[in-house]
Amino acid sequence: MKGRNMTRWRDPAKDPRQEPKSNLITLEGAQRLRGILDHLSRVKRPALSAKVGEAAALGDRSENADYTYNKKELNRVIARIRYLTKRLDELQVVDRLPANTDKVYFGAFVTLEDEQGEEMHIRIVGHDETDTTRHWISVDAPLAKALLGKSLDDEVTVAAPGGEQTWLISEIHYRLPGADAETDA
Repeated sequence: MKGRNMTRWRDPAKDPRQEPKSNLITLEGAQRLRGILDHLSRVKRPALSAKVGEAAALGDRSENADYTYNKKELNRVIARIRYLTKRLDELQVVDRLPANTDKVYFGAFVTLEDEQGEEMHIRIVGHDETDTTRHWISVDAPLAKALLGKSLDDEVTVAAPGGEQTWLISEIHYRLPGADAETDA
């Protein structure tokens, strides 16, 4: 059978999508996920349910595009609510600073300098709060794994698609949990 349902076979033992993800999340990330869950449950789902009900009342559902679209959207929202509820139960909120703030641990803001002297600012966060625009990387990412436990002025070498890259840790700092997110982003 050919078509859109066919996918490339991947060896489960080597598939990076099968690797277990850490269950760590920052306090801000947990609050954001709870806010999304609350919005979906209290606002989005009831509104979509009402739209589906209105569209169903119009009659023939098989040719009713409004009914079909809103029903699919409602199912998508319900699935997202189910996922967030389950995921929030699994997560471990890190709501305190590490004992030694001179080393890189979960939640750290790290400034790295490459061999050409260019700087990169990253933050190590949980899988559910990664954000490429803010340079927040998952604690499960290869760069984050290489940085964990390192100190200021340590060199870290990471395998990258273009070859190995070496970074020097030039700054490490943390933000108190619950502090204003815009001050250190």
